[in-house]
Amino acid sequence: MDNFTLPADVASIIARLTAAGHQVFIVGGCVRDILLKRCPNDYDLTTDATPDQVMAVFDGCDIGRQGLKHGTVTVIISHVPYEITTFRREGSYSDHRHPDSVAFSGSLTEDLARRDFTINAMAYSPSVGLIDPYGGRQDLCGGMVRCVGDPDERFTEDALRILRALRFAAVLGFDIEPCTAQAASRLRSLLNDISAERLATEMDKLLCGRGATDVLLRHQDIIFAFIPELEAMAGFDQHDPRHGRDLWTETVRTVGAVAPKSRLRWAALLHDAAKPSCMTLDAQGRSRFIDHDHLGAQLAQQVLGRLRFPNSLIADVVRLVANHDRQLDPATRSVAHVMAVMGSYEAFSDLLAIKAADEAAQDPRYRHGPSYYDDLRAQARQMLDLDIPLQPSDLKIGGEDLLARGYQGPAIGDRLRQLTQDVLDGRVPNQRPELLSWLDGHSK
Repeated sequence: MDNFTLPADVASIIARLTAAGHQVFIVGGCVRDILLKRCPNDYDLTTDATPDQVMAVFDGCDIGRQGLKHGTVTVIISHVPYEITTFRREGSYSDHRHPDSVAFSGSLTEDLARRDFTINAMAYSPSVGLIDPYGGRQDLCGGMVRCVGDPDERFTEDALRILRALRFAAVLGFDIEPCTAQAASRLRSLLNDISAERLATEMDKLLCGRGATDVLLRHQDIIFAFIPELEAMAGFDQHDPRHGRDLWTETVRTVGAVAPKSRLRWAALLHDAAKPSCMTLDAQGRSRFIDHDHLGAQLAQQVLGRLRFPNSLIADVVRLVANHDRQLDPATRSVAHVMAVMGSYEAFSDLLAIKAADEAAQDPRYRHGPSYYDDLRAQARQMLDLDIPLQPSDLKIGGEDLLARGYQGPAIGDRLRQLTQDVLDGRVPNQRPELLSWLDGHSK
């Protein structure tokens, strides 16, 4: 029998329902993760007990009832919620997302049949062992994402499963079973029926998955179905010897070359998305992409805003896209100026990560030397040690000093911003006596 070691609170829930004469199993993602030797994020349970019976067993416990219409009781133990759902069957899905009706069932196998993928359609209890009627364990061993039953039915029931298939493939490094993949592609337009927030959640996890590169290349048509702004990159020739692959392939390789953090992966995905709309060729057939960074920033704002990402993430990604093409030279003051534009050393480091990933996706002959990015980071740290101001508030003087010298209104902010640039250019150090002297030596 498989050795499933369950947390004490989960074992206690199972013991209480079993003692009351009910069948109960952990089910879905937690079973999958245990078999993969991964730590589950949470534990869901399924039982033949009705919601009223479950609440009776856990009388006196903190109980959430918001899922009762779907047969789910949430029992909160040690401040951790555990969803316990009665075996059920589901009716039709008119909105391609939620069942029109649910009915309780006495069959665990019937309950598992309504789930999305075989790797999520397994259940376990200490007394019975692993229940796997649809071959989920075999698909885990084979690295395969496969729908339970007919994939057209599963995706038509809940169109979000189309993107979830890609997400599981990316996160687990799996392939998608051919019939499942074909159905996902065929029905991809149904993703337009799904809320932006749910699409964003799945896509974000996909992008940060270890297999994101393969999934984005193999299933680009599904991505383009809900982010159409990216489609022009597929097959796009940049007419530049540095870029031997089409723009989509190079972009996806950039995604895979940067750390799996949301802001970095999204910036990598969107950084060159405006290139197809602004390419021009000179008389020698060489390409130019004037303002593609700023146009790309606008496109990133559009895409991430439509997907309703948090404003903080949108701002981070837009800033990275807008500045990814800036030229940096460790031997000049450009590092100080760009770090000031980015606003912090951490944001500047993110920019370097995007630039390095972008280079890694290009022809090796045109990359910077191995010490280039280390030198840039070293200079950025030196700028911090020298108290280089990244914004006017970092200056060793403030508005009150300008008021004392007769500055008023908007002129105060304008002069502080100019003084910040003077420090960045190396004309004056960020020390109070020198700044005041510099200020006194320049008229308003």
